[in-house]
Amino acid sequence: MLSDLEIILSSSYKKEMASYLYLHPENFEQLILFVFNRNDKLSWRSAWMIFSLMPNNDVRIQPHLKQLIDYLPNAGESLQRELLKIISKMEISEEYEAFLVNHCISIWEQVNKSPSVRYHALKTVLRLTKKYPELKSEIEYLIQEHYVETLSPAIRKMLIKEITNLK
Repeated sequence: MLSDLEIILSSSYKKEMASYLYLHPENFEQLILFVFNRNDKLSWRSAWMIFSLMPNNDVRIQPHLKQLIDYLPNAGESLQRELLKIISKMEISEEYEAFLVNHCISIWEQVNKSPSVRYHALKTVLRLTKKYPELKSEIEYLIQEHYVETLSPAIRKMLIKEITNLK
């Protein structure tokens, strides 16, 4: 039997889901757990709502941050994008940064992946480059033509802007 939260996530529009979660904040932990349940629609909608409702550095997310990062390679593309968006709103501890960079570079290098997923992956690496300038040489390698040729002009433009802001 489905829980109320599962029913809401499976059949409601964003506004209804948000209203339910505001009225039932005790379900936020379950929402996080649904991200890992291997039901693509439920996982994606859970991550989508988490990103939509969470403040920066949400203390409710912090205990799950390593698990979210570790789950990146196993997630489908749409879930990867939402996980990267969630992670982008969090401060990452040094112990997780290397794992995150490795996962993001791996996602970026898969040129057959959705451009939006790849964009969020490289954007995450760019964010960490501000903290670790030595990653700039990696960026130069990662923006070679064969990596960017599958991107739309709009995403290319956004990446150029992000990279320019590093300098």
